[in-house]
Amino acid sequence: MHPHDALTEIATLLERERSSRYKSKAFRTAADAIAGLSEGELADTTALRARKGIGESSFTVIRQAMEGRVPDRLAALRASAGVEEASRLRALLRGDLHSHSEWSDGSTSIDLMVEAARALGHEYLALTDHSPRLRVANGLTAQRLREQIALAPRHSGDGFTLLTGIEVDILDDGSLDQEPDLLDELDVVVASAHSRLRMDRRAMTRRLVTAVSDPRVDVLGHVTGRLVEGRRGTRPPSDLDAGAVFAACAAHGTAVEINSRPEREDPPDELILLALEAGCMFSIDSDAHAPGQLSLVDHGAARAERLGVPPERIVTTWSLERLRAWTARG
Repeated sequence: MHPHDALTEIATLLERERSSRYKSKAFRTAADAIAGLSEGELADTTALRARKGIGESSFTVIRQAMEGRVPDRLAALRASAGVEEASRLRALLRGDLHSHSEWSDGSTSIDLMVEAARALGHEYLALTDHSPRLRVANGLTAQRLREQIALAPRHSGDGFTLLTGIEVDILDDGSLDQEPDLLDELDVVVASAHSRLRMDRRAMTRRLVTAVSDPRVDVLGHVTGRLVEGRRGTRPPSDLDAGAVFAACAAHGTAVEINSRPEREDPPDELILLALEAGCMFSIDSDAHAPGQLSLVDHGAARAERLGVPPERIVTTWSLERLRAWTARG
């Protein structure tokens, strides 16, 4: 295989397993460093070792690929990838409404996120970087968001559409962390709570009900905020009256996100069943912060199928035309 392809696939698999972003970044940097090199240049080991962006690990991958074999690092990652057999529901998914780029706390450019979404066969991807209050995630000010919106058309075409969007922070009183008129301009608004997740039950319930009742909100992101595994450790779910929150979602046409990240599994199974009973719609999303994480929708689709969520109740199985009619404001 070509060394550039090997380096890129290694980065993608490291991203999917939520490895250190520095590891995956190193292999993407190495791939960029050899882009466009001839076979002769790739075979010049002295010059290759001296090239900026090529470390010992990436050099080994390049050398083994040039020998005509699958590099050891890639073979090991493929073997441990643990990609489950695709569910029937996965084949029905047409897009993803929750993803991040380097504009906030994602690890790569919009270009690479779009390239990966296209490779997965997505028809659309919503770019939903964070809002201003989430400074730790480099949340977008109104001005930066406007600049990002202006870039969206250049990433669309040939059967693929990059949707403008935001993962807007739900403030303590349930209001949204961005200018209302600017939210009106977006294709997709995902609203999520990121702070004060240990609020008392009544306050948290009121906070989420207020947010999902806002006509600008399309999707309620990672409902409980829990973490069940991973490098960040575990975190219990927020204490809330899920029945009241899902009743508000159903009444206002706000989809409940089935967050596909394995460290979240949010909502828990029992809450997905509760939302289903309440008449909610759902959105199966990756919450990807790197290109390789877009494929995590496999996990979300498998959970939804196992729990009997009907495909017609999942907005990410809808055509772009139907999706836009649903998210249209005013």
